[in-house]
Amino acid sequence: MTAAFALSPTAVADGFRLESFAEIGSTNQLALERARQGDPGKLWLVTGHQTGGRGRRGRPWEGRPGNLASTLLLRPQVGLSVAASLGFVAALALRDALLAVVPKGAFAIAPDAGDLVRGGRFALKWPNDVLADGAKLSGILLETAQAGQDDLAIAIGIGVNVVDHPRGTPYPATDLSAMGCGCSAGELFFALSDAFVDNLRLWRAGQGLSAIRDRWLEGAAGLGSQVAVDTGGTIVRGVFETVDADCHLVIRGDDGAATRIAAGDVHFGAVASVRT
Repeated sequence: MTAAFALSPTAVADGFRLESFAEIGSTNQLALERARQGDPGKLWLVTGHQTGGRGRRGRPWEGRPGNLASTLLLRPQVGLSVAASLGFVAALALRDALLAVVPKGAFAIAPDAGDLVRGGRFALKWPNDVLADGAKLSGILLETAQAGQDDLAIAIGIGVNVVDHPRGTPYPATDLSAMGCGCSAGELFFALSDAFVDNLRLWRAGQGLSAIRDRWLEGAAGLGSQVAVDTGGTIVRGVFETVDADCHLVIRGDDGAATRIAAGDVHFGAVASVRT
């Protein structure tokens, strides 16, 4: 039986479409296939059980039954560098959705979490995670397909730990159920589809990127604290100073020099201060 997923009335009125599945290998993969077949975009592909999901750098994304796996296929008519900022749009939309469905006081912020929970109960970890009480709750993966010479299709994958989360990971993880939140994947997706409309309107094909950046920084995890960023073999350490106009991470080193990073894995706290 197909899981109970539905678009919000605002999303329907804005021309979004939905296909839901009881089980699927990868929503991102299917979205890219649809793009190559000529799908016009504004298509949500959603399931409560993804069996072949993947995260950044080809890592597997565990899809436990009852969790949310969703992908939004868009054809934004912008260049690749601008399209990449849709990851920040997605993070903001997800945080807005979580704030809409999770009751206030549903879980407590750990007293020693500090800046990791900047902006409220949910924090945004650069470039594409949403944290709850300092633990990873969600991951966002953007993938592209060139559907035509000047036609870029982008699949925005959003996975959320709703009823379960992976154990034994190198970072803390959590899920909504473990936090005492009774929200279902369907309820969260309904709110997500609604919040995405508002944030896409703010983004305005990249023209509103400055406003998106400002909103993102308001909820940024670790802003002003020591971080270590693995850029794929090189570790950059320093203070997380800001995110620049291109949404690159800006790290201020001990020597006062600023380093701008386009992609990498961010580590906070004690891990960030270890020198190797």
